[in-house]
Amino acid sequence: MALLDVRDLSVVFARRGETPFTAVDLLSFTVEPGQTVGLVGESGCGKSVTSLAIMGLLPKRGNRVSGQVLFEGTDLLRLRPAEIRDHRGRDIGMIFQDPLSSLNPVIPIGVQVAEVLERHQGKDRDEAMREARRLLDDVGIPDPDRRLKEYPHQISGGMRQRALIAIALACRPRLLIADEPTTALDVTIQAQILTLLKQLVDETGAALMLITHDLGVVAGLCDEVNVLYAGKVVERSVRHRLFAEPRHPYTDGLLRSVPRLDAPRGEPLRPIRGSVSDNIPWIDGCAFAPRCTRVVDVCLEGTPPLEHDGFRALRCNNPVPVEVPA
Repeated sequence: MALLDVRDLSVVFARRGETPFTAVDLLSFTVEPGQTVGLVGESGCGKSVTSLAIMGLLPKRGNRVSGQVLFEGTDLLRLRPAEIRDHRGRDIGMIFQDPLSSLNPVIPIGVQVAEVLERHQGKDRDEAMREARRLLDDVGIPDPDRRLKEYPHQISGGMRQRALIAIALACRPRLLIADEPTTALDVTIQAQILTLLKQLVDETGAALMLITHDLGVVAGLCDEVNVLYAGKVVERSVRHRLFAEPRHPYTDGLLRSVPRLDAPRGEPLRPIRGSVSDNIPWIDGCAFAPRCTRVVDVCLEGTPPLEHDGFRALRCNNPVPVEVPA
């Protein structure tokens, strides 16, 4: 049994007087125990909404969530609010995208880490604070005794991100969801955070679901990669095969738009034309068709199926050909 099994997850935002917007469209993927799975795509493709739906953190009004999110066989979407709160923090931890807005600005860092232990493990405040100190030390925050008493605005962005990781790992969850954990951090701090995540996941045996648009992060961490576009998986494969042989034009475009150190001097970047808003409904054809360089007539005749060949899953009528060595 997969640790996390997402089946046909859909999230539709609907407001009175406006056309409903489908942010996640029949999305399915699995995360095995100890595995690192990536959700990759541009901003607006449904990655963060997927994580919020899994955690039960979407607003109560204005959206419809359907499908199944099975965590160790239990459908999280069918649980009552009190039941899902028991899972959050204890069994499933989450590192949010913006540490400054995710931490409470008027509560010291130590109390925010300790309250997770008090809520899920029944520790008293003194014991929880001692454990919070150890957690801050484990994630590499210097002088943890002083940081326990400080507020989020008094520490750097890298330390705030480490504090969020400490909170997420406090109860040693079996699944860790990291939503853009290195956004707005400088390159040196990014490398430290990624090394820390890999080390902590290896030590605790937790599975990691990594949400990012940074393909460099994916290359360094993920075992399997799901490429999302307009709320659907368009390509899924193990990391090495995906980077060596991208088959979907969107995946190929993402990789070609990244600067390469081994590229000839002066070679221009080849960005994907248009923006993520330049799409069509999946029911009318491939959502990527308006931006695709390989579009053919059949691409505008309904949703392409997600086909599996044993090595990858691909949703494309005219995929990028595999280059055969001369």
